[in-house]
Amino acid sequence: MPAEPAFPATRIPTIRRVTTPLDSNVMGTVFGGAMLSEIDHAAAMEAHKLHPGHVVTVAMDKVEFKRPVFVGDLISLYTDVVRIGNTSVTVRVQVWAQRRQPPRDTVQVTEALVTMVAVDDALKPVPVRDL
Repeated sequence: MPAEPAFPATRIPTIRRVTTPLDSNVMGTVFGGAMLSEIDHAAAMEAHKLHPGHVVTVAMDKVEFKRPVFVGDLISLYTDVVRIGNTSVTVRVQVWAQRRQPPRDTVQVTEALVTMVAVDDALKPVPVRDL
């Protein structure tokens, strides 16, 4: 079994927020789709550091839901650029949850690779950083 990744305590998250009942199902866990939306936003924010124009999501690869997220958890999304192509940026997004219920531990709950493509107003691909 692989070792548990270490919480990136010294890093600043791209997004940080508390989950609410609007994010959840009847079991009190956050919908996978709500997590995918947060991952998409975080990846776009990271891509915008390299390209100030429009970016669109073309792929989410290797999405892995490792643990459930509960209503009231504080989620932190951390991003890293893993590849810069001619018109695309691939971003790794890791999601950590700080539990509000004891033992109040912090665990990695989700991660994904997201590919964003830089586009013009007509949604045609353009080179990254070419504005």
